[in-house]
Amino acid sequence: MKGGGLRIYALLYLLFLYAPILLLPLFAFNSGTIVAFPLKGFTTQWFSDMYGTAALRQALANSLIIAVSAAILATCLGIFAARASTRYKFPFKGGIMGLIMLPLVLPEIIVSVSLLVVLLGIGIPLSIFTVILGHVLICMPYAIAILSTAFNSLDKSLEEAAYDLGETRASAFRLVILPLVMPGIISSLLMSFTISLDEFIIAFFLSGNQPTLPTYIFSQLRFPKQIPMILALGTVLVALSIVLLTIAEYFRRRGNARTGAKSTGGLV
Repeated sequence: MKGGGLRIYALLYLLFLYAPILLLPLFAFNSGTIVAFPLKGFTTQWFSDMYGTAALRQALANSLIIAVSAAILATCLGIFAARASTRYKFPFKGGIMGLIMLPLVLPEIIVSVSLLVVLLGIGIPLSIFTVILGHVLICMPYAIAILSTAFNSLDKSLEEAAYDLGETRASAFRLVILPLVMPGIISSLLMSFTISLDEFIIAFFLSGNQPTLPTYIFSQLRFPKQIPMILALGTVLVALSIVLLTIAEYFRRRGNARTGAKSTGGLV
């Protein structure tokens, strides 16, 4: 009886969690302009309207530039921070890592307002560049958490063997360590890209007159006629997320096969 109740609870929870996502394509292909049952008919008009909207294409381009840049920068900085925290001992190590991880627990509204005041105070105009800076700040803790796990699971004897065979620290890091932690690097890139693409508050404060996709969507929610197009956009983003997760899982399995590690159930 207890097991049956737990299954029912799990099913209801999954239904509550994923039902809105499942309804996205249903209403995205609905010819009616009102998001309600019964459905009117099948149409692809909203997707055509989406691709024909210049402002949306520009917002999407801005978001992709920001997300790719933030993912690469946060992951590169995260590699150095994770490597230092897991391999070396240095003064004030705990305090320094705590400061780096602080954006993980700080409310984003506080981070956004603080960045806005500082950037305007030193004379930096609001643009895509300022949004990238903000997104790198909030993506780095996630990147470090993922990469620290990857570096911690690394067999140190492999690195020592590379030194014994004549490799320098730089060449051992490039030829031995990086390939072994590549699944963690890919996971970090994916996580940072997803967080940046989805982030709204920092982009709202720091984007200036260059809106990102979330801020554009927020501005269009005031117009009921734009809702079907936004649902079509959401359907495309869900499909893109599935593709990215599939690619990341492929590289994770490839990395496990290379190092001989056991599979742990895929990306979460």
